[in-house]
Amino acid sequence: MTFALAYLAGVLTIASSCILPVLPFVLTRVGQPFRSSTLPMLLGMALAFAAVASLAAVAGNWAIALNSHGRSVALGLVALFGLALLFPALATRLAAPLTRLGEKLTRVAGADGRTDLRPASSALLGVATGLLWTPCAGPVLGLILAGAALGGPSLATALLLFAYAAGAATALAAVLLLGNRLLSRARRSAALFEPLRRGLGLAVLASTIAIAFGFDTSVLTRLSAPATTAIEQRLLDIAMPAAPGLVTTAQAQPASKPLFSARQWLDREPLTAESVRGKVVLVNFWTYSCINCLRTLPYVRAWAEKYRDRGLVVVGVHTPEFAFEKDPANVRKAVAALGVTYPVAIDNDYAVWRAFNNRAWPARYFIDAQGRTRHHEFGEGDYAASERMIQLLLTEAGDKIEPGVAKVTAEGAQGAPDFANLRSPETYLGHARSNGFASPGGIRADAPASYEAATSPRLNQWSLTGTWSVSGEFAAAQQAGSRINHRFHARDLHLVIGRLPGSPPVRFRVTIDGAAPGSAHGADIDADGYGTIGDERLYQLVRQDGPVKARDFSIEFLDPGVRAYAFTFG
Repeated sequence: MTFALAYLAGVLTIASSCILPVLPFVLTRVGQPFRSSTLPMLLGMALAFAAVASLAAVAGNWAIALNSHGRSVALGLVALFGLALLFPALATRLAAPLTRLGEKLTRVAGADGRTDLRPASSALLGVATGLLWTPCAGPVLGLILAGAALGGPSLATALLLFAYAAGAATALAAVLLLGNRLLSRARRSAALFEPLRRGLGLAVLASTIAIAFGFDTSVLTRLSAPATTAIEQRLLDIAMPAAPGLVTTAQAQPASKPLFSARQWLDREPLTAESVRGKVVLVNFWTYSCINCLRTLPYVRAWAEKYRDRGLVVVGVHTPEFAFEKDPANVRKAVAALGVTYPVAIDNDYAVWRAFNNRAWPARYFIDAQGRTRHHEFGEGDYAASERMIQLLLTEAGDKIEPGVAKVTAEGAQGAPDFANLRSPETYLGHARSNGFASPGGIRADAPASYEAATSPRLNQWSLTGTWSVSGEFAAAQQAGSRINHRFHARDLHLVIGRLPGSPPVRFRVTIDGAAPGSAHGADIDADGYGTIGDERLYQLVRQDGPVKARDFSIEFLDPGVRAYAFTFG
C-alpha cells in the first residue's frame, strides 16, 4: 500500500508546477522510439532521483559534495544539449565522437551488426535530469524523506523514492505520447518543425538557468497547485488513517492510568481518561524551537482561554526535534516564556506521536466528547476553520457557543509570516540535513576545521568563517569572531542557536548587506545588531519593515562556545 501511495503521489506531480523545470528535457525525446530512447531516459531520471534523494535525507559530507558536483556536471550537460538543439552544426560536432564509436562497435559486431547508441545517450540525459529535479515536497514525499532522516538509510526508503519518481515518469510518458501526435503533424512541414526544435532548445536553456539560480525551489514551490497537495493528503488519510484517538486509549487501560502514553507531564499529574470524560479535547503537537509551532501558539492559547469554561481541554504534546529540546528544564523555561498555561506532556520517546500516527510539527487533533478523533490538521494557517471545529464539537456536547472567532495578535517570532515575499526555505546547519552550503571545500564533518566565506553566494546559499566543528545536528564555533553568512529572501530571518553546556552567555552582532540592521532588526537584537545568546531556542534576528528583497545576512559571534542549528524564515 505504501509503495502504491508513493507511486500515485509521483503521478500527481504532473498537475504541479514543480514538474516544469524538467519538462523541456523530457519533451526533447518526443518523436524518438520509446524503447530505445524515451524509456531509458525516464528510467535514468527515476534511478538518479531515488539515489540522490536517499543520500540527501541522511547526507554526510561526502554525500553533500557528491550531490553538489553531480548537479554541476548535469547542468553543463543539459546546457550543451539545449545549445545543440538551437545550433545543428554544434549538434553534429558533439555527436561526432559517438558516431565514430558506433562505427567501431559495428565493425566489431560484424558486417550485419547493429549498434544503437540512443539508449545510452538517453539514459545519460535521464540521469542528468534526475540530478536536477527537485519536486515540491508534498505530504507523501515529505513523509518519505522525514522517515529516512529519522530512521536512517534503508532499501525500503530508496524503493519508495524510486516508486515516487516512477510515478512522475509515468505521467511524463503520457505527456510524450500526446507530444508524439503533435510532432507527427509538425514533421510534415519543415517550416513548422525547425522553429519547434529551436523552441525546445530555448526551453532547455531557460530551465537550466532557472535551476542554476535556484528558481526551481524558490519560485515554483510557491506556485505548486494547492489541489495537488490536497489530493495527496486525502491519499494519506485513506492509506494511513490517524490513530483512533482518546477513546481507544481510554478503553485500553483503566481510568487511573495516564490517558496518553507520555511518561512525563510538565509540573502536574498526568491526565486520565476520567479527567477528560465528556470533554472536547484539542491535542497540539509542537516543539518550542519550531517556527511554525510558535506562529500557531497564539491561536491555541486563545482557544484554551476562551473555551476553558465551556468544556474544552487543550493538551500540548511537546515532541522534540533537537536534543536540547529533550531537557524538561528547557521546556519548562520555554513554556513559561511563551505563556502556555494548559497541560504539557513531555514526549521525548515519541510514544504519543506514534500513538496518534502523527507526521508533522505542528499538528492538531480535535476529539469530541465521546472520545472520537473528528478532525486533524498539519501545519499552520486556516485558524478560523479550526475554531469553528471546536465550536461544533462543543455544541454537540450540549453547550451554546456564540458565533465568531477569537481576535489574535502576536509579536516577534510568533507573528504571522509574509508568505507573499518568502523565497527562502528552512536551512539546517548540521551535516545530516544540510543544504545550500557554499564555503570552499564543503563541510568537513565531525571535526574542527577552518572555513572561509563564499565570495559570491547565490540565493539561499550559506557559509561559515573561522574554525567550526560541524556535527550531524549543529555547527559549533570554536573561537571568537566566527561568522555565519546567508543570502536570503524573506521578511523575517530566525536562527535556532544556543551556547555550549557550561559556557557563559555568548554575545553576537548581526549585519544586513554589511551594515547594522537599524529598523529591520528582529525581536532578539537591537538596532545596532547586538544580541546575547542565553537559552538554546529560536532567535528572531531580522524583521524587515520596508520592501523585501534578497539580502546578505551575517552573524558574528563575539565569544566562543556557540551552537547553530537551523535557519527559518517568515
